[in-house]
Amino acid sequence: MLTTLNTSYTDTRAADLAWALGREPLPALATLDLELGRAKLQLRLLGASHQVLLEEERGTCSETVACIAGSSTPLPLGVAKRVGDWEYEFAARVEALSPGQFAGRAQELLALVCDHPNGLAGVFPGSPHAFTAMLAQRYDGQVQWRTWHAYPQDGHLVATRTRVGARVTAGAPSAR
Repeated sequence: MLTTLNTSYTDTRAADLAWALGREPLPALATLDLELGRAKLQLRLLGASHQVLLEEERGTCSETVACIAGSSTPLPLGVAKRVGDWEYEFAARVEALSPGQFAGRAQELLALVCDHPNGLAGVFPGSPHAFTAMLAQRYDGQVQWRTWHAYPQDGHLVATRTRVGARVTAGAPSAR
């Protein structure tokens, strides 16, 4: 699903992104509700990036990657931790692209996400390459999502990948 975000594009940078786990829902400009197996997932586009809310019989999990005033947790390259009965893994990378590369990559990503039933993308008014895109799936007993945050003014594309799954104990089969 593609939407134009009803907000002005502010000149933020990839370096302004912060990561938080467990935040309450923030005001969203667009949402997509999904059921992936027994998991309920809500993809949320914020005025300053994304939030994902996960609910399953084992509990809830909330991930926020956004430009949040006063946040003291910068965007990490990777996180692996236990959240209740889940294993949570997060990874992020920043790509620096030339203007031509950036435009091509932006078009590829928007086409991929917009055509996917579990995809949500929001384009900021004024720049077709200023966007946030999200794509979710369930695979091998885990809920997974990827996000892309585009900053055309400096050619940076931030990509994140998250996996959340049941804690596996030694010798126990994985839940599917």
